Amino acid sequence: MIHELRTYTMVPGGVREYVRIYNECGRAHQVRLLGHLVAMMIPESGDLNQLVYHWAFDSLEDRARRRTALLADPDFAEFRKQVRGLLVQQESRLLTSAPEPAAAAAHAGSAA
Repeated sequence: MIHELRTYTMVPGGVREYVRIYNECGRAHQVRLLGHLVAMMIPESGDLNQLVYHWAFDSLEDRARRRTALLADPDFAEFRKQVRGLLVQQESRLLTSAPEPAAAAAHAGSAA
């Protein structure tokens, strides 16, 4: 499983407007095409002008296929036009799960 954390930094005060527009005309299309939205989060500390999405995908190939479909979707393109002026920066981090304790111990024993 691949986890993606996408962090969007907004203009000061822009998070509320972005979330309003997203919920009205972006969320349904994005979730339909990307699949598993684990969480959409707003920081309680640090840079408060951010919105963090946590997505889960079966594989890198699954993510690539779904993102290609999203970028080709005209409804999502319309949403992106509406929020473009609110965005300052975007960061994407792809993560994999760390080994479970039992799996790590089994792996260490087989390496000896």
